[in-house]
Amino acid sequence: MCVTTNLADTGSPPNGDKHSAPLGDQGHQPARGALPPNRGFAELFDAITSNVAQVLHGKTETIELALMCLLAEGHLLIEDVPGVGKTSLAKAIAASIDCSWKRVQFTPDLLPADLIGVSIYERSTETFRFEPGPLFANIVLADEINRASPKTQSALLEAMEERQITSDGVSRPLEPPFMVIATQNPIDQEGTYRLPESQLDRFLLRISIGYPARGAEIQMLDAHGSGRALQTVSPVVSATEIREMIAAVRSVHVAEALKSYLVDISEASRRHPGIELGLSPRATLQLAAGAKAHAAARGRNYATPDDVKAVGISALSHRIMVRADHGGQLSPADAISEIFEAVPVPVPQ
Repeated sequence: MCVTTNLADTGSPPNGDKHSAPLGDQGHQPARGALPPNRGFAELFDAITSNVAQVLHGKTETIELALMCLLAEGHLLIEDVPGVGKTSLAKAIAASIDCSWKRVQFTPDLLPADLIGVSIYERSTETFRFEPGPLFANIVLADEINRASPKTQSALLEAMEERQITSDGVSRPLEPPFMVIATQNPIDQEGTYRLPESQLDRFLLRISIGYPARGAEIQMLDAHGSGRALQTVSPVVSATEIREMIAAVRSVHVAEALKSYLVDISEASRRHPGIELGLSPRATLQLAAGAKAHAAARGRNYATPDDVKAVGISALSHRIMVRADHGGQLSPADAISEIFEAVPVPVPQ
């Protein structure tokens, strides 16, 4: 649960905060967020979490990571076996926010124009009219993204990175907030394509839901027995409030010592003997964004190494390539864990 603290307030950490004080820059005053006084960041964050938890039982940590991804202005990749609630999580998040959202079922015959949109010739005016595709929404659910061809997957790259879509030589900006929530089955399943590294690097977090605990699965039988659980989810925050929460996350302070720590992590991945492709500068930027969102969700206006580690595996493991000849047992998650153990953690000055 979040600490009920408005991020517009700066100064000393809230009482009961178990994290360390901000590293260095003790006199720094971060920019104030623009949250309305009657609904603080923590209240809004808890409202969305509780709303989504009506659909995805017993997975509070997973829900919180997904929301942190949204507030860090990132994109989310949910990878797991079929039937554990990947699509339900994405749809519940979209339904909890009063904004536009579209769902696209990725299939082998899906074309880039099916995502971007098409220009239609109107004989009455003898001009072309652009008909926008489903990417022109605040939240886009790309269901089973790895079942589409690489050509179609690449149509997402510009939208995800630059938040605009270029068609017929015209660039059209996407209205914030904009987030792609993609689901995919494990790549060893039949009929799937591997996502290219350039696209994987554009997802801020990759998470897995996993099987529910026994009690949560029994609760699920009661809640989903009628098959109407998702239909009962209604918006609890507006798009304007989400934009204000994003602004508050941007204002979270990252001390110079913590910036050095982030760079040290990236450099260590490029020197690791078991890693063939290390972390990119984009990975460093997105790890910092994820840490700031985690700090905000915990009621603080400054980030700490604990925030970095809390999102580290989800933010980094999909961005590296491990060497096939390095013992054969090293997974990307294990490699990131080794890096966190090896890189010294900065301490308050």
